[in-house]
Amino acid sequence: MTSFKFILGAVALLAVGQSSFAQGKIVMVGGAPMYPSKNIIENAVNSKDHTTLVAAVKAAGLVETLSGPGPFTVFAPTNAAFNKLPAGTVETLVKPENKATLTSILTYHVVAGKMTALELMKAIKDGGGKAMLKTVAGGSLTAMQKGKKLMLIDEKGGTSTVTIANVNQSNGVIHVIDTVLMPN
Repeated sequence: MTSFKFILGAVALLAVGQSSFAQGKIVMVGGAPMYPSKNIIENAVNSKDHTTLVAAVKAAGLVETLSGPGPFTVFAPTNAAFNKLPAGTVETLVKPENKATLTSILTYHVVAGKMTALELMKAIKDGGGKAMLKTVAGGSLTAMQKGKKLMLIDEKGGTSTVTIANVNQSNGVIHVIDTVLMPN
């Protein structure tokens, strides 16, 4: 029993050590370093994989919000994720008359508070295989784990996979995803 407690303690210390290390780690996204000392917008504008997302955030008027203190957990679709949408969707959404729809889609990718991949996995385990996440838009995302991958299911049944987790920011964390999530 004593050796079991020792192993559990060692695992806990290792997890804490990795968590602390990950918070200071510079992750490369879209060919650019993501500095934990910069906010979500300051980092995102440098990722060549997120130019569509940045343009959409600007069109929706969310730059100031996502530059704010947060903390936020952002599930950030790549350009390839936006390219999966039907032709002309992005061009239509960034028009001024569609700002409300664009804002609701983008804020559907944001959860208040900072949730690392480890915290998401714990919530999934605690939830019996699923974790319900309340988005800033007021909708829900379902987080699940498939093997070692984190998956998100939107309100329309669409799925997205986290491709790069734990991109720490001064005002939260970004998890890069491969599909745009859609609210109901």
